[in-house]
Amino acid sequence: MSLELRINDDIKAAMLGKEKERLNALRAIKSALLLLKTEKGAGEITEDLELKTLQRLAKQRKESAELYKAQNRDDLYQEEICQLGFINQYLPKQMTEEEITATLKQLIADNNISGIKEMGKLMGLATKAFAGKADNKAVSEIVKNLLS
Repeated sequence: MSLELRINDDIKAAMLGKEKERLNALRAIKSALLLLKTEKGAGEITEDLELKTLQRLAKQRKESAELYKAQNRDDLYQEEICQLGFINQYLPKQMTEEEITATLKQLIADNNISGIKEMGKLMGLATKAFAGKADNKAVSEIVKNLLS
């Protein structure tokens, strides 16, 4: 079942269950997918584009939540965190720091990467390896630690 159909079914369920917060998050996802669909033409959108869209929405919610927390706006912070939780349900399971480190060590060994000067090369490989499964910011920090 495509993401769009899953979202539509979940919107119906949220409406019937009167789940306001969940409904808001699902409508935001549906809106982003519709914008993507019209932006790329009338064709179907790929799973990769759907995944990138969900990651972008999750990142936006996370950044907004941090901003609201810094401004002591707990009501808005809670709303963003709640929506982030619903968006994360549609994203693949995120890798732990240990899993990321193990995979990066394997990439370093397989590609004979020796120093910090080759960080760009390793990040390129890591981005492909962790697509949708890990936050690039976290991966970057671990890469820096491993190469220094």
